[in-house]
Amino acid sequence: MKEIDINNIPAEKFEFAQKDAKLHDKKLETKPIGYLRDAARRFAKNKASIVGFVIIILLLLFAFIAPLASRHDVSYTNGYYRNMRPKISTHAPVGFWDGASKEELNAANYYYYLAIGEESGRKAVTKLYGVKQVATTGRNGTVTYADLYKFRLDSYTKLGYKFVDLTETQYQKLQAYQNDTGIQVIYPMQITTAQGSGKVMFDVSDANYWYKTYPAGVHKGEPVLDDDGNFIPIYRLTGNDNYNSLRIAGDPGIENSEATNRYRYAQLNQTGYRVRVCFYDYFVYQNGYEPLYILGSNNIGQDLLVCVASGTRFSFLLALAVSVINLIIGAIYGSIEGFYGGKTDIVMERISDVLSGVPFMVVAVLFNMHLQPIVGTVGALIFAFVLTGWIGTAATVRMQFYRFKNQEYVLAARTLGARDRRLITKHIFPNALGTIITSAALYIPSVIFSESMLSFLGIINLEDAASGITSLGTLLSAGQGASTIINYPHLILFPALVIALLMISFNLFGNGLRDAFNPSLRGAEE
Repeated sequence: MKEIDINNIPAEKFEFAQKDAKLHDKKLETKPIGYLRDAARRFAKNKASIVGFVIIILLLLFAFIAPLASRHDVSYTNGYYRNMRPKISTHAPVGFWDGASKEELNAANYYYYLAIGEESGRKAVTKLYGVKQVATTGRNGTVTYADLYKFRLDSYTKLGYKFVDLTETQYQKLQAYQNDTGIQVIYPMQITTAQGSGKVMFDVSDANYWYKTYPAGVHKGEPVLDDDGNFIPIYRLTGNDNYNSLRIAGDPGIENSEATNRYRYAQLNQTGYRVRVCFYDYFVYQNGYEPLYILGSNNIGQDLLVCVASGTRFSFLLALAVSVINLIIGAIYGSIEGFYGGKTDIVMERISDVLSGVPFMVVAVLFNMHLQPIVGTVGALIFAFVLTGWIGTAATVRMQFYRFKNQEYVLAARTLGARDRRLITKHIFPNALGTIITSAALYIPSVIFSESMLSFLGIINLEDAASGITSLGTLLSAGQGASTIINYPHLILFPALVIALLMISFNLFGNGLRDAFNPSLRGAEE
């Protein structure tokens, strides 16, 4: 490196760069960042917490908007449409979300469902995958073979036909509806025996048997087909052997349409009709729309979409109400403990220790038994959560008050004459607010889980169709059981999925709040 001789530097080089200028500090161009804005920035950097927050918002929208998009409410039940599969459209089937299930049944059952579509056009069998022969060995060593059909069965149209009782007026209105729309609802009655062949139906009360079957033997229950492979109808005819089943049941030639179907209502002492209807079309006639359950229906015929949304909304509101109540009680209790300390703190801490030793399950059971008749199930549940739920918040507030009450700014305020109430509410409590809010947010998933557990175990019963209240735990309880899980997995899948999302999202959201309001922790537990 070349050395510089300072003795040879010209004098003109030693001049002031700003000889006549006045120097000032530059004005800050950016706005000051407050505590809340800084916390919001740190929260936004936590991607997991943002995801949790978005999921919470989506679940809130689902809980409050989904019931508005449905034609039903929690009080609506339909005994015929129980355990319906999820179906997203009544027109074009959408993949597996088509309201159908895969079945593997023998020939008698396969043709039983196939015949529904043959008569009305409402196909119960939507797809046939294949047929295989199954060999069965009897006690005497004889081997018999039977066909096993694997097909897709629509849960909405498999109901087929039902017998319904109508008054004279109702019967005439239904006939007028058929004539105006061209949609057949009433179908011909069947006979229970065929001439010279004995009984041809298993169950006379089953309206789906409109075709001739084998009464006994290996093919018992299977249809007797004609030479062209078609079903042989067993309608009550008056000499018209070529009767077209798609004609309205009131047309001439149907023996039982208006004469044989007529009967007396014993209770009302009036004339009426017993008719055989395609129940899908009869439902449309009564309600004005086709049956559709996007998430399926439960075991009492309620719309599972509405029930899950209602249960989610109830969990949100219950957890929020309990958290706010516990936050208020815990904040007041913990503030007094931490600020005054000494004997006051010792006495109040012993009270907290006694209450914290009471098992929550015992409290919930006792309150539900003795308090529920007075304040209701929801009121008893809130009392059970509040009795000991504020203790954790009080401990957090107490710790924060011990941390801040001897700070210089508090001593300065006391010196200037600030009273205890002002010191607590204006100087100490705001600095502890971040930690308190975080603890309240983390308490919400605990309330949701506890309420679901109590409902699932049957300790409390929040299912009340008349009042429109249901619970995710109650829905999970209704969907349990090996046979139910295998045959109707949607009954437990959707409530369990919502509870899992609630728990995960609130924990992620709470952790993000904790890191944002307490940057020194950075994810560490307090």
